[in-house]
Amino acid sequence: MRTLRVALVALAAASLSACGIGSAPTAEIDVIGAPGDPFEAGVRLSTAGQLVRAATAEGLVGLDEQGRVIPAVADRWIVTDDGLSYIFRLRDGSWPDGAAISGQSAREALRLAIAGVAGTSLALDLAAIDDVRAMAGRVLEIRLRRPVPDLLQLLAQPELGLLRDGAGGGPMTLRRSGQQAVLTPIAPGRLGLPQPDDWNEGQRSLILQALPAHLATSRFSDGKTDIVLGGRFADLPLAQAVAGLARRPLKVDPAPGLFGLVVVTTRGWLVVPECREAMSMAIDRDAIGPALGLNGWSGTTLIAPPPAGTASAERWADRTLAQRRNEAAARLARCKVRNGDPGPLRLALPNGPGSDALHARLADDLAAVGIALARVPPGVAGDLRLIDAVARYPRGEWYLHQLSCAVLRGPCSEAADAQLAAMEGETDLAKSAQLTNEALGAAGLANFYIPLGTPIRWSLVRDRVGGFLPNSVAFHPLPPLAQTGE
Repeated sequence: MRTLRVALVALAAASLSACGIGSAPTAEIDVIGAPGDPFEAGVRLSTAGQLVRAATAEGLVGLDEQGRVIPAVADRWIVTDDGLSYIFRLRDGSWPDGAAISGQSAREALRLAIAGVAGTSLALDLAAIDDVRAMAGRVLEIRLRRPVPDLLQLLAQPELGLLRDGAGGGPMTLRRSGQQAVLTPIAPGRLGLPQPDDWNEGQRSLILQALPAHLATSRFSDGKTDIVLGGRFADLPLAQAVAGLARRPLKVDPAPGLFGLVVVTTRGWLVVPECREAMSMAIDRDAIGPALGLNGWSGTTLIAPPPAGTASAERWADRTLAQRRNEAAARLARCKVRNGDPGPLRLALPNGPGSDALHARLADDLAAVGIALARVPPGVAGDLRLIDAVARYPRGEWYLHQLSCAVLRGPCSEAADAQLAAMEGETDLAKSAQLTNEALGAAGLANFYIPLGTPIRWSLVRDRVGGFLPNSVAFHPLPPLAQTGE
């Protein structure tokens, strides 16, 4: 995939001049990460990279501050009754090079974006796309092998932003100033959209940079930045300290996803699914939230939440924690005799006080059944690693794709992958749901993934800032944050 041209200098200058917002107030946004994150190319993007990509290279559709799908390059669409065809009407606009947006040019850009995610779990999510067709004028059709109810949510992902000759068409321009990204709204009229007469007065530029969590939270405490985005569990105590007792600036997203341990080696008894299950049985998930200072957080023993309207059936719900640990200790003793004792298990965790608390909590839990848990830095080979990912869409397939043998290194479930493969070409949604449930069951029995709960995503936001809302996808697009509300 050709490198994203993030420095659209000429277009930025023209837009600033035309809009008259070059002297407007700016808002500063710090995103937790590494300094180069806002200027990433490719498709394996950090939080800052996703925010900048979505702001400068929108897709057919996008996401608003509530996490809802909204029009972008496509201003409207229809879905056929069988769910196998999505037809998009593209807006009357042009690409950065001045060429008109057409079905053919959008088709080329979308096919390039889809090809670019090959080898990632997102490619598995998109595997049901059979063809992308350009129709008359500004019309594009996506044909599917089977219905994908969450296709629009997938097309709104930043990695599927449309590029032409490596450049995106907004809705913001990007200028690099050292390690800072200066993002400026493009006038709607330049995008082929209606433009209110007072649009200029309600916009401002954003100055975005990526920093380690301790620097970002310190700058927020000192009043040097208006928003901190991209917080995770590892740095949650830093945000809590800055927010104080009232914690008004601290916003936590109600986002589902994966937060648990993946077995990455098969030393000793780790090779046996039943032995891995015993390790999972020993964990007191109800104690993790308080250990992290987040009492509203709840743990789970399930890979994926049950479908809406279905009662949750947690594993081992008929046994107390003490009963589970007694059974786990006895089982692990047998496992060590039969399969060997690998010694202390090595868990790779990111740096941060939240990771310190999580490791201490898990170490105590596992010690109760005779397992020693050592911590190693991220990137160092271990026996276990943490997977911490927000669901791109709230269906079982997303969870299974994240845990598929094609994505994971180490133990996995070929049976679960086979159930997913059986869905290929299955047009009956009820049958697809059945296969998904069977795949989740197979993955659960394999016990290579040990669920802990839902991922934790937090932000620090000043009261005066508009355009921000906690949401279920933990994504906070930049264009709404550029609106002053005036």
